[in-house]
Amino acid sequence: MAAYLIADIDVRDPARYDAYRAEVGATIARHGGKFLVAGGPVRILEGDGVVHRPVVVEFPSMAALEDWYRSAEYAPLITLRQEAACGFLYAVDGVGG
Repeated sequence: MAAYLIADIDVRDPARYDAYRAEVGATIARHGGKFLVAGGPVRILEGDGVVHRPVVVEFPSMAALEDWYRSAEYAPLITLRQEAACGFLYAVDGVGG
């Protein structure tokens, strides 16, 4: 069953975040993931929340997502992202077919 990484990122240092973006896609792809949403305009339909930079990444499974997140190749990019931006990330299983 597919699993999804969902994030809202508030970029504070665009140059450093661009360095993160330049490398993160390849690490995601190596774990079978693909971006479904990576920024773009947001339309709030209900509520009064603020969305900064929405990101949704699909992985083939929760195990693949967690393997990517805990991988040695992604570890330095976590630090880079946290230095360039703040926000939240969470993982959720998709709906089974």
